[in-house]
Amino acid sequence: MALDRLSAAWQQYQQNARAGVSVLVIDDEPIVGKRLKPALEKSGFTVECFESPAAAMKRLAEKEFDIVVTDLRMEGMDGIQILEHVMEHCPRTRVVLITGYATVEVAREALVKGAFDFISKPFKPNDLRAVINKAALSLGHKAVT
Repeated sequence: MALDRLSAAWQQYQQNARAGVSVLVIDDEPIVGKRLKPALEKSGFTVECFESPAAAMKRLAEKEFDIVVTDLRMEGMDGIQILEHVMEHCPRTRVVLITGYATVEVAREALVKGAFDFISKPFKPNDLRAVINKAALSLGHKAVT
């Protein structure tokens, strides 16, 4: 009986590991989503992009994403507020903050509040892909190329 439960749990784990990793990208600069979406989808991630933090928050109320990538500075709501919301409502979700205004203090605050990682702009899509891959692995997904 215990062996059956263990076997079922292992099969569920493997199924989850094979399922696509869902990524939500929030950045008020349209070029960021335009560049990241195809680059991440090419690696097998399922990606949704939003320029409006409010619209992204509405989407987060509808669907739980594996990974949220958000800009730090945006009009109306900043990345720290998004991080806090995600940590409160979707504790399994990994949050990666991206910013062109990186400081040690901001990075430390983000990490203390639960951010998975913090990346300074400008960055290459491969840099973000590596961080997302690491976050996906931490959730039990298989590595993607």
